[in-house]
Amino acid sequence: MIRVLLVHDTYLLRTALAALVGRETDIEVSSTAWNGAAGKARAVRPHVCVVDMDSAEAGGPRGVRSLSEDCCEEEGGPSLLALATAGRPGPLRRAFEARALGYVSKNASPGRLIESIRRVAKGERCIDESLGFGFLQAAEIPLTPRELGVLTLAAEGASISEIACSLHLSQGTVRNYMAAITRKTGARNRVDAIRISRGAGWL
Repeated sequence: MIRVLLVHDTYLLRTALAALVGRETDIEVSSTAWNGAAGKARAVRPHVCVVDMDSAEAGGPRGVRSLSEDCCEEEGGPSLLALATAGRPGPLRRAFEARALGYVSKNASPGRLIESIRRVAKGERCIDESLGFGFLQAAEIPLTPRELGVLTLAAEGASISEIACSLHLSQGTVRNYMAAITRKTGARNRVDAIRISRGAGWL
């Protein structure tokens, strides 16, 4: 039996997808939102974590990096299977940096997802061909993973002090990151940097 943990912040989609995958006789599915992902993974000990990379929480302090470091890198820990969108290279890069083993387009068929779950459970790498160009774009993102994390929180409306608290940084360090982000994106200010980054699919 393949134990799967589905991580998605939208309750309706999460439960519908869990019900669909759970029809397979060799797959047992649990589901959770991003804010409970690490704890749920420790409780159910899945073989595969299917994660929605388009959620803003996936790039936050309790997102895919935390899930990977807290659970997936342990001996016998689960492998990551990322649900991604071709036009958003930022989430693709975050999944790659978290050492995801599989990448499935959100436009793929349910059968493709189920096939990918089985392959990742065996330790096999699988990548949807439709995501290839997104990976090329991801390689060209000028921001570091930390800068993307800071900008993701800023895009959610977090203040400098809130970003510092979430990422365990000083406020001065966060300001330095924001200055670097503004420079690298060619933006006029933080709002402009968020606009540019969203338009490029980095967030």
